[in-house]
Amino acid sequence: MTEVKLHDVGEGMTEGEIAHYLVKIGDHVTLDQPVVEVSTDKVVAELPAPISGVIKDILIPVGQTVTVGTTLLLIESGDEEAATRETVTEPSRPVVNARTPLAIQTRRVLATPYTRKIARDHGIDIEQVPASDPSGRVSEEDVLQFVTSRESASPVRPEAVTAPEAVTPPATPTTLPFRGIRKQIAKKMTQSLFTIPHVTHFEEIDMTRLLALRAELKANGTPISVNAFFVKALVVALKDFPVFNAKLDEANDQIILEQEYHIGIATETEDGLIVPVVRQADQLSLRLLHEQLAGLHTRAKTNELRAGDLKASTFTMSNVGPLGSTGATPIINYPETALIAFHKTKKRACVDENDQIVVRSMMNVSMSFDHRVADGATAVAFTNRFAGLIEQPTTLLMELI
Repeated sequence: MTEVKLHDVGEGMTEGEIAHYLVKIGDHVTLDQPVVEVSTDKVVAELPAPISGVIKDILIPVGQTVTVGTTLLLIESGDEEAATRETVTEPSRPVVNARTPLAIQTRRVLATPYTRKIARDHGIDIEQVPASDPSGRVSEEDVLQFVTSRESASPVRPEAVTAPEAVTPPATPTTLPFRGIRKQIAKKMTQSLFTIPHVTHFEEIDMTRLLALRAELKANGTPISVNAFFVKALVVALKDFPVFNAKLDEANDQIILEQEYHIGIATETEDGLIVPVVRQADQLSLRLLHEQLAGLHTRAKTNELRAGDLKASTFTMSNVGPLGSTGATPIINYPETALIAFHKTKKRACVDENDQIVVRSMMNVSMSFDHRVADGATAVAFTNRFAGLIEQPTTLLMELI
């Protein structure tokens, strides 16, 4: 009998919540076939079968949180199953491999955990959904199309005429499940807020020249996202103020100044907030940063992030401006020292150095930092350095590859 245990699917993971079993007791599985979905504070991951065989027992119920190393289910190998059959089969009769017809009758559907979740929410057996992709992968659109076609095929039944009730019963409250990534986010935010004395510094930055440069690059066939410029400017500012690319080691009474620059990008998904990471950001050009950021965003939205995408960051940024935000007091991504958030860019009337009223594209910025590690004056100097690079993007290009 082989045990399927919860293993570390990402750096620093210590526990996970059982989100969904992809098999049931008695099912035949093959080597590396996904058997269970586990939700961590960063991602929903599928755990594969370590051997081929039969599911003999499921030990942990859906919704329960367990630590790494906990046995989730048991698989009896094919050899054990064959030996069992041979003990009850007459010697003169051939042994029939019962797995063969079952394998023909079922198929392993290729689909992301998020797509499977949509199917479950609509009560759909995902094996019945035809895939539009030639590879056989069932997409979110395939499931929704299947739901639409099923609803349109349902016969319309006339409503029965009933007498109105004298008393309207109270409406039943609507509830949402508090588990999975949402629950893990809550734990991490609580840990951060109750561990770190937060202070938030606010600033505004003139984006006019940067937006003009970006438009010019795009017109010349070199599109670069605003986030790519932000990451590059952050790396320069962090090198000048390394205390913000650090973490506090209270056990040893020291502040650890990180020598690498791994920038976390706070990203909103259907399942909650996650932080994919641009690693070694100081070694990437603006073009490579643009490409990596685009790839991380796509994989985050489709729930296809890899373990390497979620390794610990040293500093985190959050660009909530496209959502319409004008300000916030962001919670630090523990155990980092600071987090910077970019808010809506809006055209405003400003007074220039010649006392003339001009229209500029202004962006609000909020930066939360650990007051045990850094002081307010240092935070102001850091954001001033960052703002100078953004407001004079030619200077930014001169300093960076």
